[in-house]
Amino acid sequence: MTQQSGSLQLSLAAWSVHRMFFNRELDQLGMVRLCAELGLSGFEMVNTFFPSPQYLYLQWLRSEADQLGVRLLLIMCDAEGEMAAADRGERLQAAVNHRKWVDVAAVLGCHSIRCNVRGDESDPAAMRERAAESLRALLEYAEGSGLHVLIENHGGLSSDPDWLVSLIELVGDPRLGTLPDFGNFPEGTDRYSAVEKMMPYARGVSAKCYDFDSAGNETTIDFARMLEIARAAGYSGYVGIEYEGERLAEREGILAAKGLLERLLR
Repeated sequence: MTQQSGSLQLSLAAWSVHRMFFNRELDQLGMVRLCAELGLSGFEMVNTFFPSPQYLYLQWLRSEADQLGVRLLLIMCDAEGEMAAADRGERLQAAVNHRKWVDVAAVLGCHSIRCNVRGDESDPAAMRERAAESLRALLEYAEGSGLHVLIENHGGLSSDPDWLVSLIELVGDPRLGTLPDFGNFPEGTDRYSAVEKMMPYARGVSAKCYDFDSAGNETTIDFARMLEIARAAGYSGYVGIEYEGERLAEREGILAAKGLLERLLR
């Protein structure tokens, strides 16, 4: 299920500039322009950063991105309900809430939307069944759009790679995949083994980063090892820069990550 579309390319995850966004220093269109300015050919959006989901705005956003040579890749969806809620009505409503982002992603020419899978984690087997039901409902709606639905390791059981893979396999739909994030694992997790387990189902990769040493290497995560894991799985799509550090300003952190990734991808 891994993408086979040429060599690895670099994209920007919108969350990398969340401080600038919340400080009203940068809007969504400014993020697309920043991608072009920094030489990043893809952009991964966040649903809560959209000023408007209306068609005219979406057409304008896509037109601007096309002119700048930036591909709008996916929409990371937050705050749309619990896809594995114990209450059936609540979790199916969460699936309905994601439909508008399927429609938006289709207009923008994206390949995927990313969902969170959260709910009562006291019974992992039951939560897996609940999540599978709502995901099937969302996938049914997305049928014919060409879009994939991705699950990121984004806390709770979704950050347990064995549980997440078992959910993917239970649903059994090739349009359901993963978005492995280099971070977002509980302390003590072997992040390299975890990403390796997720990679066969990957439609994107999130290069989470926090800080860099004097040699330009990420101080928490071995990026060279992560990229080797991605390549070994046959992945050849985009690698999204998701800078979450505090020491460097967001633009500096993005550039540091870009420099490291470009060096490793030569």
